[in-house]
Amino acid sequence: MKINKKMKASLLVSAISAIALGSVPAIAQEAAAEVPTASDASVFVFNTLLFLVSGMVVMFMAAGFSMLEVGLVRSKNAATICLKNIALYSIAGIMVYLFGYNLIYTVGEGGFLAPLDVFWGADDSAPIDTGYSSHSDWFFQMVFVATAASIVSGTLAERIKLWPFLAFVAILTGFIYPIQASWEWGGGWLDAMGFSDFAGSTLVHSTGGWAALAGAMVVGPRVGKYVDGRVAPLPGSSLPMATLGTFILWLGWFGFNGGSQLALGTIEDAISVAKIFVNTNMAACAGVVVAMILTQVLYKKVDLTIVLNGAIGGLVSITAEPLTPSIGQALFIGAVGGAIVTLAVPVLDRFKIDDVVGAIPAHLLCGIWGTVIVPLSNSEAMFHVQVIGVLAIGIFVFVVSLLCWLALKYTVGVRANEEDERLGLDKTELGLEAYPEFAKS
Repeated sequence: MKINKKMKASLLVSAISAIALGSVPAIAQEAAAEVPTASDASVFVFNTLLFLVSGMVVMFMAAGFSMLEVGLVRSKNAATICLKNIALYSIAGIMVYLFGYNLIYTVGEGGFLAPLDVFWGADDSAPIDTGYSSHSDWFFQMVFVATAASIVSGTLAERIKLWPFLAFVAILTGFIYPIQASWEWGGGWLDAMGFSDFAGSTLVHSTGGWAALAGAMVVGPRVGKYVDGRVAPLPGSSLPMATLGTFILWLGWFGFNGGSQLALGTIEDAISVAKIFVNTNMAACAGVVVAMILTQVLYKKVDLTIVLNGAIGGLVSITAEPLTPSIGQALFIGAVGGAIVTLAVPVLDRFKIDDVVGAIPAHLLCGIWGTVIVPLSNSEAMFHVQVIGVLAIGIFVFVVSLLCWLALKYTVGVRANEEDERLGLDKTELGLEAYPEFAKS
């Protein structure tokens, strides 16, 4: 309830009358019953503001993913990547509204699967009781789901068809992601065991990574990537674009991790959000520096593409627990993430798993590392429970994703033919080019 000037005047008159009549306590009780206390209102406002601002920042990560992927694919596929990123974000929003949000948050305490209720219904009838606007919470959760789908886009770039990819995005964002997220964030069985994943190293990033790995195995590598047992480099179109995209993702992570505090209405919450910002930033810094050093040692030259993923690897690694580590521990966690990214790239190539943007090392493997190491700084978490959570979510997401990819492959087909792939998906699927002025006549 808003207190306007007339109400203030009325309350003042009532107070003066009460003093004269000796009935101050009764008037005070009546006013307190009608108007929320300042503390309740301010807590509600700041909590809601955290959700909204953090959600906007995380939404901007969609631009970061798009620019990173555009920079790391060849120019003949740049427009297709742009289309996929704006389309997957939009599909994620609709699927979270239709099914996803209810699947996450109606699972029941210790449960495995929520009933399939259609349509999320906003309820702001008693906002002070909840402590935040339900619309703000929905928006914040929705942009998280879109992040997981973006991971798949980069791995399978340059050879997957548009519509089968978007069909998988709908399944991932509407069902696969929400079901496994409900096990922890919805109060399901992993939460009951004591599993801890603060902002989603496993629930968001490894989930996207497992889905991407399953897709890469089904779709196969790009034409010309592996020739006569050797790895042929297929350079991207714009490393400056990829670098800018990485900086945008880095910025977005402050909303991703900071917003996951879920509250900003007290001094303690404000301090926690600030600490999360610092730890998130330092983990990314460590990932960059370690990736630089390792690529210099291993390849005699610093590899910018791996360094960019070193930043992302550090960010993913700290996401499972950005609050409790000291700054030194955050540096260590991020440094290991940078090392994982650097060392995993040649391993994937050895198995001929073509990951165009390096999302599998950065999101899947670093997500596992970040989740397992949570007990290092959080005494309430247990190593064996963390491992159980990682395995359970990994098996579920990978198996279901693999079945979905295989179903798509043997029905509508998922891969562009070799001629279309050589010409580029921009021409063959969209009928346009991202950079027509540079095209050969």
